[in-house]
Amino acid sequence: MKIKSWLGVIATVVVAIGSMTSAVFAEERGFTLKAKPRIAMIMFADKKDGGWTQAFEEARVRMEKALDLKIAYVENVPENAAAITPPVERFIKAGYNIIIGTAFGYSDTFLTLSKKYPDVAFLNASGTTNGPNLQSFYGRTYASQYLCGMVAGAMTKTGKLGFVGANPFGVVIWTVNGFEMGARLMKPDVTTTVIYTGAWNDPVKERAAAQALMDGGADIIGQHVDTPTPQIVAQERKGFGTGHHRDLSEFASKATVCSSIWFWDRYLTPEIKKIIAGNWKPNPHGAFPSVKDGPTDIAINKKLVPEDVVKKVMAERQALIDGKEIYAGPLKSADGKDVITDGKVLDDGSLWKMDWYVPGVIAQR
Repeated sequence: MKIKSWLGVIATVVVAIGSMTSAVFAEERGFTLKAKPRIAMIMFADKKDGGWTQAFEEARVRMEKALDLKIAYVENVPENAAAITPPVERFIKAGYNIIIGTAFGYSDTFLTLSKKYPDVAFLNASGTTNGPNLQSFYGRTYASQYLCGMVAGAMTKTGKLGFVGANPFGVVIWTVNGFEMGARLMKPDVTTTVIYTGAWNDPVKERAAAQALMDGGADIIGQHVDTPTPQIVAQERKGFGTGHHRDLSEFASKATVCSSIWFWDRYLTPEIKKIIAGNWKPNPHGAFPSVKDGPTDIAINKKLVPEDVVKKVMAERQALIDGKEIYAGPLKSADGKDVITDGKVLDDGSLWKMDWYVPGVIAQR
């Protein structure tokens, strides 16, 4: 009996070790599709919105060619679970096994869906949730906005810049700060006044904000909202503007001096190739690629921007590619607090949580 008992114990231990080993190996192996890849994209707004969503639509078309795969899509999906879940589940039931989301507000729902469908790979732009088959991604837009700020700082005559922002979230605040820091590199006493509309896509509020900023003396308007309205207002008022998401000189060729732009396919194409290859391992903290990696960059309107300014901006762009850090100490906030000590660089967690402004930023809610 004792021998049999010990044999039972040994067998149990072996099985347990085998299970643990399998779990470890599974974790090491990462995520692998169980069928041929079929890709679908869930779009937050209209694919021709002129900004954020259109940048994804343009990337989708390029990705189809690069991957030699058709990418299905659905437009105008709001940021709530009741709206997100049905189209995603319809795609999954139809055999789609790579789902790409395009909104911050999809984060929690995508996490829930990724747990419900562990054999499906999920990617979500500007998201905050991650898992074994889910990776959120975003770009370091403070870098491209920093470069746009350089253009604005070089070209302002009043020394007053305006900025139309959607919401005072970390990903918007860091663009405002980056914009002002770039501007001060060219004009040390320049200021940036920011007005938040409370919405990513609201042309009426964006128009009112841009007009108020220009009434207050701003001669160049930056933005982190989804439509080209601030650029259109700048052109109507015979000022200048810097766009976001896409090259917005398409809408205001006499005003838009540069734009912070997205090339999402530069990130998504190689990432999807990793998923297709198998053993995909999402970053547990999400992907946060830079100008060097390609998804965020600057487009300069060389018809409006002097050649010497273009050269300075492109030299700074190369410095960023070579490893220069924008949020490096010593750096104080607008209220005089030490936010980055000498020799330190702001870590990614602190970037996401940014709730302070650099000197020269005037925030209006």
